[in-house]
Amino acid sequence: MKTALVTGASSGIGAEIAKRLDSLGFNVIITARRTDRLETLANELKNPSTVIAADLSVREECLKLYEQTRDRNVSVLVNNAGFGMIGNFDETDLDKELSMIDVNCAAVHILTKLFLKDFKRKNRGFILNVASSAGLMPGGPLMATYYATKAYVVSLTRGISEELRSANSKVSISALCPGPVETEFNDVANCDFAVKGISADYCAECGLKGLFARKTIIVPDAGMKLAAGSARFAPDRLVLGVTRTMQKKKLDK
Repeated sequence: MKTALVTGASSGIGAEIAKRLDSLGFNVIITARRTDRLETLANELKNPSTVIAADLSVREECLKLYEQTRDRNVSVLVNNAGFGMIGNFDETDLDKELSMIDVNCAAVHILTKLFLKDFKRKNRGFILNVASSAGLMPGGPLMATYYATKAYVVSLTRGISEELRSANSKVSISALCPGPVETEFNDVANCDFAVKGISADYCAECGLKGLFARKTIIVPDAGMKLAAGSARFAPDRLVLGVTRTMQKKKLDK
C-alpha cells in the first residue's frame, strides 16, 4: 500500500491534500499539534490512516516524527506545516518569529533531508514543500520574516531539484507557491487578505497535479503566476512598494 506523510494536516491546505491523497489510494500519516482535529480528519478518510501529534517548532519532535515513520514505506512527503504574522519588523514578537522560522524553515529542512536520503536509496519518491508566492518576491514589507522563510523554502527546493535532475534520479521535489488561500492562516497571522483567495481544495488539487507531473515550482493561481513573473522584471523598489501597500490593506481591514 502506498503511504504519504502530511504535516500541518489539521486544517486548510494540509487537510485537503491528505483527503486527495487518500482518494488516490494512499495510507496517509497526518500530523499537527491538534490531535482532535487530526482524529476528525482521520474519520473522514477511506483508507487506514495514522494520527501523530507533533509540534514541529521543536526540532527534537521533527526528528522523532521521522523515526516514527521511517519504516512505514513513505513515498510522498508533504511539508505543509507553517504560519505567518504581520506587522513592522521592529514591533513583531521575537519568540513568535523564531518559532515561525523553526516551523517554516527548520522543520522543512530536517524532514526533507532525512526522507530524501531514504527516497534516493530507493530511487523513488515525491516531496512537496508548501511555500507561498511570497517566496517568489524580492521581499515582504510588514511580513518580512514570513516572506524570508518562504524564499528559503523555494530556494532550497530549487537547489535540490537540480541536484536530483543532474543525478538522473527518479525522486522529485516541488514547491507549491499559492497566493491567498481561504484557510485559518489569517487568524494566526492576525490579518485579512487584501484580495480574494482560492479555495484550499483547489490549491491541494493543483499542488498534487504539479507534484506528480514533476514540476519544480507550482503556482496554482493564474493571477499570482502573472504577478510573480512580472516581479522578476520590475525594479525591486517598485515591487516592494506595491507589496507593502497590499500588506497594509490586510491590517486596515
